[in-house]
Amino acid sequence: MAKVYEFLAQGFEDIEAIAPLDILRRGGVEVVTVSITNQREVVSAHGVTMLADKIFADCNFQDADLLFLPGGLPGATNLNDFEPLCSLIVEHYKKGRKVAAICAAPLVFGNLGLVEGKKATCYPGFENTLTGANYTAELVTIDGNIITGEGPAAALPFGYTLLEILTDNSTSREIAGGMRYLHLMGEE
Repeated sequence: MAKVYEFLAQGFEDIEAIAPLDILRRGGVEVVTVSITNQREVVSAHGVTMLADKIFADCNFQDADLLFLPGGLPGATNLNDFEPLCSLIVEHYKKGRKVAAICAAPLVFGNLGLVEGKKATCYPGFENTLTGANYTAELVTIDGNIITGEGPAAALPFGYTLLEILTDNSTSREIAGGMRYLHLMGEE
């Protein structure tokens, strides 16, 4: 079973954290939510308190298949300012493992130089934070082991893309069908 660590900072975007988490868990992927604060309670950009599974200091991360950063403000900048997470992302990426970020959170990848010469997307207006990237403006962009998503409306297709990458197309389509996403998109 694939394993994902999802990092929560104060001010994360609700749907970008919850929708992919829901989709991945429905698809059989183990997702561990991790607070980058010293408390498991993390408050979203819209005032929703979420109880993370763990705090950063209590995790090892060596078994991670994918590290995931939801966006939102000030969530994305809080992630970017947390040096232990930035070091972890670079180490994970250099090992050829997958990293994913949506909305404003790809700015972390830009800050770390990970998208230099790669295709990436983010929330419109944040493209200047994707240092050296080829900005696509797509809902979801995959380039090697980096997956980026555009914004809140992309949370569902982003989640299904992550599920397909971590499992297979059949599992992703089965979950998307059961959640009525394929019906919504006129693919059913």
